[in-house]
Amino acid sequence: MDDRLFSDRRDAGSVLAGLLGHYRDLPGVVVLGLPPGGVPVAYEVATGLGHPLDALPVRKLGTPGREELAMGAISGGGVIVLDEDVVRGLGIQSDTIRQVVEREARELARRERAYRGDAPAPELRGKTVIIVDDGLATGAGLRAAVRAVRQREPARIVVAVPAAPRSTCQELSALVDEVVCATTPTPFFSAGESYWNFSRITDDEVRKLLRAAVARVPARARATSARTGLAALRSQLVPTRDGVPSDEVLCGLVGDARFVLIGEASHGTHEFYAARAHMTRRLIEEKGFVAVAVEADWPDAYRVNRYVRGRGDDASAEEALRGFRRFPTWMWRNADVLEFAGWLREHNERLDERARAGFYGLDLYSLHHSADEVIAYLDTVDPGAAGRARDRYACFDHSDGDDGQAYGFAAAFGAGESCERRVVDQLVDLQRNALRYQRAQGLLGEDEFFHAERNAAVVAAAERYYRTMFGGRVSSWNLRDRHMADTLFALAEHLGWQRGEPARIVVWAHNSHLGDARATEMGARGELNLGRLVREHNPEDCRLIGFTTYTGTVTAAGDWGHPAERKNVRPALPGSVEELFHEVGRAEFLVDLARPAGAADALRGALLERAIGVVYRPATERRSHYFQTRLPDQFDAVVHIDETGAVEPLERTARWERGEVPETYPAGV
Repeated sequence: MDDRLFSDRRDAGSVLAGLLGHYRDLPGVVVLGLPPGGVPVAYEVATGLGHPLDALPVRKLGTPGREELAMGAISGGGVIVLDEDVVRGLGIQSDTIRQVVEREARELARRERAYRGDAPAPELRGKTVIIVDDGLATGAGLRAAVRAVRQREPARIVVAVPAAPRSTCQELSALVDEVVCATTPTPFFSAGESYWNFSRITDDEVRKLLRAAVARVPARARATSARTGLAALRSQLVPTRDGVPSDEVLCGLVGDARFVLIGEASHGTHEFYAARAHMTRRLIEEKGFVAVAVEADWPDAYRVNRYVRGRGDDASAEEALRGFRRFPTWMWRNADVLEFAGWLREHNERLDERARAGFYGLDLYSLHHSADEVIAYLDTVDPGAAGRARDRYACFDHSDGDDGQAYGFAAAFGAGESCERRVVDQLVDLQRNALRYQRAQGLLGEDEFFHAERNAAVVAAAERYYRTMFGGRVSSWNLRDRHMADTLFALAEHLGWQRGEPARIVVWAHNSHLGDARATEMGARGELNLGRLVREHNPEDCRLIGFTTYTGTVTAAGDWGHPAERKNVRPALPGSVEELFHEVGRAEFLVDLARPAGAADALRGALLERAIGVVYRPATERRSHYFQTRLPDQFDAVVHIDETGAVEPLERTARWERGEVPETYPAGV
């Protein structure tokens, strides 16, 4: 390595491309530039070697009062690297470090949005990753970048820089697979000393280079990759019938997992509900699953639970489903759920009380209803405690109905009383008296106390949720999904204790809740979800199964709170999972994404995925209903049904019966 100088960063990148020539045109290579200055260098490396380019933002943690001296660096994924010699030598306190980290983390997030927009980070798992900067001094920033990249499980990490101290290059050699330092000036003063032109690089220049790099990816290579992916998919498809794989395939996929999470790409598609119900019946009958936990409010679902276990006052499954009064009623008051509830009642009638399978809710919207359920329970076991519960929950009296948004708005903006302390006290009070309340009623007492306790937990979580929802979507989304996970794990513990063995539970919810958020742009926004939390809690003991569709009809509203309509689902957008599955040319199939190669590899890159909730807005479909995902990391398996129909509400309105007039696609996208 000679101590040469570079005219500018593009010149330096050309030199590095020559030194990295052994990676030219190899498959599975990604070049990452550290912005801003590393991106012009990385651009020349990427285009010279024929590989994709992306930015990997890193922020220096400047020493307060001596900002030019780095005490460390941060990178994406919460990676922090500190220079312990600087920190100890200058006696920098932890509070000071935290303040600097928080400031630089905000700037890091801003730069990531500025460079990438809504696009996801590139897939690095199993790839060779070449990390490029315009020069190094201490290497703290690059070490942070290496740690961030390593979290994404690449096959090989290469570091390439035009200029750095020899000692820094040697230190980095112990951390990565290969280090290429074009020059190692002695003595080394700064990276800028190795360039004739070391001008500042703007965010706009970085964006232009990233766009230019994308434009230079050969169209022929993209087309070849797509054809190869389709061939791999077609060779490994698993047949399904009405969205359901054979018992052998289903049981093989589930194995000994305790938690099987089965999703849906919309809250209003008949085939998703019917196939999910059929699979759940087989798991209850053949694999010993003892509960279905659904994306519904606890007290409403518990009314169904009482019915299917032969305990409630309802004479029919339709009566039991009348508890679902809150918008959107069709999510659970529909023909497919009605049929499943009727089947579950018949199935349970043949079994001993302890062996009967139940139906439970995981959600937290039922603030007022759950408070009423707590009071009703205490009225039967401890009237004095019921009076205390009424006093505590009276703080919600200023907000009417079963919608907590009025309370949340008032509490969040200081216009009303916060009930936080009171609802927590009520939950603790109930738990403190658990044994006394349960002793008198045996198994029924155990279940009824658990029902009351979960309602008290719902009130506490809903109170936080409705206050938080006015402060930011991510925080309220995370609180909701954490509550669903906590409820699921509490239910598993309760049922397992009653039966004397680990309880096996099927979960029904939307794909966006059940697919691992870390594989989607939700995770990049800081959002977690139930699927991720279950995987982290039970990494070898859960299965995540999703559904997709290309076109058809769906039951959905035009806006929140509006009547149900039977709406047309537009054909999926180009570049989406759904379009790729449509190109396979089969009416329906299952893709096993847990296999180590083949179909999973074909889907490894980032693709769009459609999510239709209870509201469907075709006119703004890309913005309203699509997000980026890496499907093999999101799910263990996916069932695709190319054309699907709307779920049938138990209350069929004239608007639903009429349906939508077909419209010309793609106008308005």
